[in-house]
Amino acid sequence: MGMQSGPQDDIVTGINVTPLVDVGLVLVIIFMVTAPLFEQPALQVNLPQANTQEGEEQENVTITLTREGQLAINEAEVTLETMESVLRSKLAKTADKHVILRADKESLHGDLLSAMRIAKEVGAKSMAIATEPRAHGPGQVPKG
Repeated sequence: MGMQSGPQDDIVTGINVTPLVDVGLVLVIIFMVTAPLFEQPALQVNLPQANTQEGEEQENVTITLTREGQLAINEAEVTLETMESVLRSKLAKTADKHVILRADKESLHGDLLSAMRIAKEVGAKSMAIATEPRAHGPGQVPKG
């Protein structure tokens, strides 16, 4: 009736980690794909195109200028009046004191110059203007 004949099955003492590793790898891939989406600047600008080389990676502060004259330092939107104090505090936290200027190609030249002047006055040691790479095919000489 309720009798078993023969040896019982062995007791499982190990843990199968394969499903855990699979889930972990999927999560890593998801984070790698979505991480660049979180690095969007505070203001959207249409950068001018230029033939440039990649800059070296360093600590920097980004000033963004739209064609409407809106300003942002890193992710925080500022006005021209508050820009100096905010920029001074941001530069004090970096060792390189490098400023990247992201100006819309239709922004006013005077607004960009004002931002550069203020950055120099508060202690920026170097500046770079962000551009988009020009698209040209292989074997073609870039124009301009």
